[in-house]
Amino acid sequence: MIVRTWHGCVPSEHAEGFAAHLQLTGVKHSHGIKGNLGAFVKQERQGNWEHFFLATYWADLDSIKAFAGDDYHVAVTYPEDEKYFLLSDPYVFQHEVQVVHRL
Repeated sequence: MIVRTWHGCVPSEHAEGFAAHLQLTGVKHSHGIKGNLGAFVKQERQGNWEHFFLATYWADLDSIKAFAGDDYHVAVTYPEDEKYFLLSDPYVFQHEVQVVHRL
């Protein structure tokens, strides 16, 4: 399994709206791709910023490329992201894992 991780943050006043937006874009989009095994969102406030960490779980690299394209190390963003003043890390990371432990 491969875990793909992304991080971005928005001003705190946009946190609630962006949380819903992330579910309708990145999470829903990834769930629609064959080979997606799930997604997890962690949200954390730091000062005046709300940080979002998205981990998506994939069967293989081909599944990730179906989601993100051939340049799969670049973050997938959506035009409406600007509405929330999103600061997105430009790159994501893929981690090959053997086991995921539930908390």
